[in-house]
Parts: sequence; C-alpha cells; structure tokens
Amino acid sequence: MDETLISGPPFYRKTGFHNERLCVVPRPQVEAALERAGTRRMTVTDAGYFPAASGHRRVRAKGAPETIVILCVAGAGVVRIADESYALTPGACITIPAHQPHDYQASYDDPWTIWWMHVRGTDVAELTGPMLGIPHPLTRLRAVEGVAALFDELVGLLERRHSPAQLLAASGVAWQLLTRIVADSILPAEGSPLERAMHFLEARVDSNIQVGELAAMVGLSPSHLSALFRRATGGGPGAFHTSVKMARARQLLDTTTASVAEVAAAVGYADPLYFSRHFRRVHGVNPTQYRAQHKG
Repeated sequence: MDETLISGPPFYRKTGFHNERLCVVPRPQVEAALERAGTRRMTVTDAGYFPAASGHRRVRAKGAPETIVILCVAGAGVVRIADESYALTPGACITIPAHQPHDYQASYDDPWTIWWMHVRGTDVAELTGPMLGIPHPLTRLRAVEGVAALFDELVGLLERRHSPAQLLAASGVAWQLLTRIVADSILPAEGSPLERAMHFLEARVDSNIQVGELAAMVGLSPSHLSALFRRATGGGPGAFHTSVKMARARQLLDTTTASVAEVAAAVGYADPLYFSRHFRRVHGVNPTQYRAQHKG
C-alpha cells in the first residue's frame, strides 16, 4: 500500500464514524430478493456513507460474496485488490469484484469521505467486469455530484424499510449507478484526443474525413485512434461519423421539408441515390419511407 496515504497510529475501525449512514439488508431478505423477478438481476445488500472516516480499515482475505463499489468524495485512502494497490482520491470510484481478496484503508492525515454499496445478482458481473472492456477497477468520474446523488437516493431508500418494493427501487438506483460508472470508464475524458476527434467529426457532418487526417490532427497514429473509437463506440471513426451524419439526416427529414437530395447534400453525400441506399442499410427503410412513418 501507499504509506504516504495510510501512515499514522494503527487505530482501525470498520464503522462508528460521526454522522455515518449505514444500511444492512437482513440476509434472508437478500436471498428472497435474489429469487424474485426484478431483483434477481441486481440486489443491494448493504450501502452507506462514511464521512471523514478516520481509522477506517477493512481486510477481507477471502473477498466478499458481493461486488463492492466505493466512491470517494473527499480525503484519500488506498484500496488493494489481490496484489494491486489503487489510491482513492476525490472523484475516484473503485469496483471490487465478488470473492476477490482485498483490503482498504483511509488515509491517517486526510481520511476519506466515501459512499459505498454491496450488490449481488445475475447481471452484476456483466456491468462491472472486463467483458465491457474496462481496463482496471478504478474510474475517475466526470460527474461526481450526480453519482453521489444516486448513492444518497439509494441509502435513503434502504434507511426507510426493506420491503420488496423498496428493494426493487434500490435495485433500479444501483443499476443506474453502475451504468453511470461504466460509461465514465469507457467514454473519453474532456480534452482527450478521442473527445477532440469526436467533436471534430460532429462539427463536420457535411464533410468526409480520412482517418489518417483525423489522427494527425489529434496527435495519434491511425491504428491507436481507431482502437480508441472501437472501445468507446463499438466501431471505428468512419462508423462514428456515419452515425453522426445519419442522426442529422433523421433530424432534417423529421423537422424540415427539404428534399432527399437536399438532405443528402447537407450530410456530405453528393449522390442522393447512394445516400438513400446507405440510409436504408442503417434504418431498414429509405428516406421517403422514414419521413412517412408516424412518430411521437
């Protein structure tokens, strides 16, 4: 562990912090929830808020049966998962997989303030593991306030009661929490080369940009930029630009009386027939048929 974060007298505790909030769902109710539709996919078993948690430490040599999510909003601490250590500072969120040996500890000089939850269910591993292409368990969030507000809502639900309806509502909040964290793990950071490339393509919906030209503009190799696009969007720069063009084409078809040829030109297609064929491949109908569909 990082000794600069945990140095100090060896006074440790698991709970009992001033103004803490701590919710533990009775295990029989957890097991029942894991059998019910709506909560079997995700059930919150524990959640809480530990402010300025001086002396906070947890050691689980065999891991926990739940996946643990910790969000740091102030102070600092260290989390060790297996043989890897991660510094947790404001805006950082870490996910500890179920059954993974771990320990974590607040800084002695600047103890962390954390929101946390434990979750179980059939879909938890898919939302937190490497299947989504998340390279490591630590994420630096761009919208910390929004995630903290979700934690606050979650803890508030569990503080009131543990009825099936409350546990279902808590599952929904936990699902939103995990998806927000996953999105922050995958989507590009503000000012990053990938974000700049995306903004460039979005601003040039009427143009056709070569990958090499785009990569040189943001200071990356074409292969590296393409790999970043695939991880964030599921496709390369060309596929992303096409999706931007098609979104603009849909908007023009839905909100203007522009002809198909005019729409094609507005999104960078010189040949209206080629645009129509491309539009059909994406939408299953040609532009005229799309415009005639009832929407809203």
